[in-house]
Amino acid sequence: MKKIAITMLFAGSTLLMADGAATFAKCAGCHGANGEKAALGKSAIITGQDAAKTVEQLNGYKAGTLDQHGMGAVMKGQVAALDDAAIKEVADYIATLK
Repeated sequence: MKKIAITMLFAGSTLLMADGAATFAKCAGCHGANGEKAALGKSAIITGQDAAKTVEQLNGYKAGTLDQHGMGAVMKGQVAALDDAAIKEVADYIATLK
């Protein structure tokens, strides 16, 4: 039973990571495949950024209350369709990037 529970937990986290990776795919155009680029030459590098910080920033962009590096309008459009779960998943994924 313990092995089944561990397997289910691992499979679930892998699926969430896959969703985060899929969501991040649209971010990679500006931020790079591993978050290694300054988006449009303006943003900070996001590789390995703390998930809680990313969630806070993405929610700020979504609400229109954050405008770091003059990217508020662009980022608001990028995150507008993301729900809380998708934001958490992509933030967790970004935290794993190296």
